[in-house]
Amino acid sequence: MDVLQAMRAFSCVVQAGSLTGAAECLDTTTASVSRMLSNLEAHLHIRLLNRTTRRIALTEAGNRYLKRCRVILELVDTAEREIHRTLDLPANGLSRTGA
Repeated sequence: MDVLQAMRAFSCVVQAGSLTGAAECLDTTTASVSRMLSNLEAHLHIRLLNRTTRRIALTEAGNRYLKRCRVILELVDTAEREIHRTLDLPANGLSRTGA
């Protein structure tokens, strides 16, 4: 499991308020987002979200985890922007030689 991608999915679900909205944000399927969330919860051995067909609500643990996820994801995004700016690389991460 890609924990970082699962953290992004979790954060997007909370921000969008739905699995469908998160899937659109991440350009993937709702089933994929649901699977990432389930895998993340299994990995952590704790429920992060209470999900029904009509709403999604953060658990107490989910709220604490979300705060840390947002910090981590911002740090990763900042590091990627810095390295691309420093090396004058395009945003997609390809080197000047295309390798």
